[in-house]
Parts: sequence; C-alpha cells; structure tokens
Amino acid sequence: MEIGAHLPVYGPAATREGLLLAARRLEALGYDSAWVSDHVVIPYRIASRYPYSATGDFPLAPATDFLEPLTALALVAGGTGRIRLGTSVLVLPHRHPVLLAKMLATLDHLAPGRVILGAGVGWMREEIELLGVPYPRRGAWSDEAIRILKKCWTEERVEHRGEFFAFEAVACRPRPAAGAIPIWIGGHTDRALRRVAALGDGWHAAFPDAEGLAKGAARLRQECERAGRDPKTVTISARVGLPARRSADETLAELARLRDLGVTHLILEPRMRDVADATAIYERFAVEVRPRLL
Repeated sequence: MEIGAHLPVYGPAATREGLLLAARRLEALGYDSAWVSDHVVIPYRIASRYPYSATGDFPLAPATDFLEPLTALALVAGGTGRIRLGTSVLVLPHRHPVLLAKMLATLDHLAPGRVILGAGVGWMREEIELLGVPYPRRGAWSDEAIRILKKCWTEERVEHRGEFFAFEAVACRPRPAAGAIPIWIGGHTDRALRRVAALGDGWHAAFPDAEGLAKGAARLRQECERAGRDPKTVTISARVGLPARRSADETLAELARLRDLGVTHLILEPRMRDVADATAIYERFAVEVRPRLL
C-alpha cells in the first residue's frame, strides 16, 4: 500500500516556507505522494451543503488563504525530487480543459511522471457557477472535459466538437512524460462510479468508512462489468482524516480495513494548525503505524 499526505495549502501554514518544509519532510520520511485541494474562491454566502461534515457547513472562512493547487505543486516539484504530486481533488469545472491539459502536462514535463490528477465535478454551486459552468450539467461538462484532456495529451492534432466545447485542430505541447497522466475520479454516486469505469484510471474516495467503501467498490465492479472493463485495472485510493489523539492501534485497524477492501493508495490529512504540528503527526504515523500496515 502506498501512503500519501495532504500539504498545508490553506490557512496560516500556506506559505512558501510551510509548503516546502512539509513536502521535503514527507519525502524524507518516505511518503509516496503529496496532495493539494482546490478552491478558487470562498463565497461569503454558501447555501450549498458541504458533503464531508455532519452539519453541511464549509469549515473555512472567506478570509482564509487558499493556494491555487497547480501553482502550489509547481513549487513543490521544484523543491523535491521523488515524491508524487496529486490533487484531491481538482474541480474540473473550475478550468477550461485545454488550459488545464497544458498546465498539468507542463507540471508533469518538469516533474517527469510524478503527477496524479485526482478530479471531481465539485459540490459548491456558488463557486462553479461563478466560473461559468451550469451547475446541473457539471457532470456532463466534466465528462467532455476529461475526453479533451486525454486528446491533448495523446494526439498530434487536437480537435473537438461536443456539447460544451468545439475547436479546430491545434497542437498542445509538451506531452506528459509517460504519455498521459493518471486520472483518479472522485465521488461516490452511481454517476461518479460510471465515470470512473468509463473514463478514469482510478477511484478516489473521500473520507470513507469501511461500510461505505465496500458498497462503493461493489458498485464500481458492476459499472466496470457494464463497460467491459476489468475492475483490477482501476486503482482505488482513499483520502482519510488522521486524528492527532487517536492511538496507533486504532489508526492501524481503520486503515487495514480499507486496505483489505482494495485500497492501494491512502492520502492522510491531519489538522493544519501549523506546519510543525502537522509534520509531527506525519512523523508519528511513519514510525508507529506505517511499518505495521505494509
């Protein structure tokens, strides 16, 4: 099982020094990947329900610094040499797919083979509509965007005519180092799992418990069978919280259950009070839990 960790891209720790210190420490500790999240803006009024809390309230205030994820990863790429660079998740409707293809391919060209695109359709109507995508159609928009990303990374003459985008032949260079960038698609709905089976290289589950992951994995296998695809070709990853006060045994038991359900890549996210606190949590995990999980 590979282990990744979330970087401090929001709040007081979201600085050049904080980002580089955390990324370099993770690499030194042997973590496999470093991850960033995506919000372009935080509206002052949010009616949309945040899906990862019991109250539905988004946890960050509008005054919170929140780094643009691909810019942040470019800094991390230049300050590290091995660790993979992922997005958990990049909200596809936030960026035109041709520009996004160019940005990701450039990052992977400069950090060869290290980029993972964790991608989703987004949950915040206010942010998505501000950036020009009709919220009820964001799923279809994102499906078309993924197809354009793949064209830009693999075809010499890229042209497209679809519901949301149409353009004549263009060249989009550089190419990703390995010819493409793995796309791990987030979401737990039937539509999201169909998207994984049809268009993704992996499923990226956010904060799942064992029961929820088992149900999602079963539905994913069904969708792969409908699409004529071997489910074993789909990477299953999971982003999980890493409470500071939980014992190593409790953490091990939870993550072992996810591993046994097919998760091969974990992304850990502790509290982000400051860089020293977060890296101390990551250090304890690397010493007390990881050797017993592998």
